Amino acid sequence: MLPFLSQSHCYSSTSSESELSKDKVMHQTNMMKAESNFHKRKSTLTTDEHPSPFKKRISRRGSKVDSFERKEQPHKGMVTRYPNEKNNPSSRHFIHGYHLIQGQMNHGMEDYIFAQRRNLDGYDLGLYAIFDGHSGHEVAKYLRNHLFENILSEPGFWENPGQAIKKACKATDDEILENIADSSRGSTAVAAILVNGVKLLVANVGDSRAISCNKGRAKPLTVDHDPEKEKALVESRGGFVSKRPGNVPRVDGQLAMTRAFGDGKLKEHITAEPDVTIQKIDEDTEFIILASDGLWKVMTNQEACDCIKNGDGAQKAAKKLVKEAISLGSCDDISCIVIMF
Repeated sequence: MLPFLSQSHCYSSTSSESELSKDKVMHQTNMMKAESNFHKRKSTLTTDEHPSPFKKRISRRGSKVDSFERKEQPHKGMVTRYPNEKNNPSSRHFIHGYHLIQGQMNHGMEDYIFAQRRNLDGYDLGLYAIFDGHSGHEVAKYLRNHLFENILSEPGFWENPGQAIKKACKATDDEILENIADSSRGSTAVAAILVNGVKLLVANVGDSRAISCNKGRAKPLTVDHDPEKEKALVESRGGFVSKRPGNVPRVDGQLAMTRAFGDGKLKEHITAEPDVTIQKIDEDTEFIILASDGLWKVMTNQEACDCIKNGDGAQKAAKKLVKEAISLGSCDDISCIVIMF
């Protein structure tokens, strides 16, 4: 039985920002290739604590990325504009806290968290994500280090964020398959971008989950990519969904989700294309929770909201959720971010 390991932090708009660092040993040859690939890009992103520009991508394997072009563009312009704003976006104070703990499964810690505040193009951004790796931590760590950089440096992000997110996820998955992942390693991702505290963009790949609490009631922000729910998608790509007695449904009898980064041997039958939603955060929104399935296996959305609705701060709330999940019998790694308004 592995010992429980935990890390936690809390930040507000006046605090210094830094991302969670959990360096682990990786295969040096693959990492050298990955880092070499990363340093071919340039980005305008800066963190509050580390004003270091990243590199922006030069190449995107054009034909594959172009497959995400759509005639319908439901999210166009929604990040920065609403009809009643008259180009003067409002703002709302928010803070965040996070906590994660290693479970009692027969593997090392595979969860990673990203939680930062950044200023970009005059906008106050909260960048939050849970990455839940499987068959190793390498893919989750790569996503922690690169996914937001790829998203925010994607041309057209501010004008059409939905399409930009999908392009960036496709490009990131290609990088992972080429440089990091072997045939079985992969990771989920639930990522949220909070703009000025009043608009929320959420992208989800896999079975990590995001919810909001509005006037005490839980509201799902994502839908789990479950093999039974997306059986038709798997079969349309030439795969199958099976379930052994006492187990959960799995793609090709192996993976318990239909969407993931990495997982090269199943890539023909699954996808890393995210569901993307954008919505306004109004005065009724009390807080947002992002968490890995180690929490959601033992708690409903409403139970998670009820657990922290009378809490005193985002950091204590995140810790309380993790503690409650453990008390309810969760043995998996648990990662949790709470954003409070």
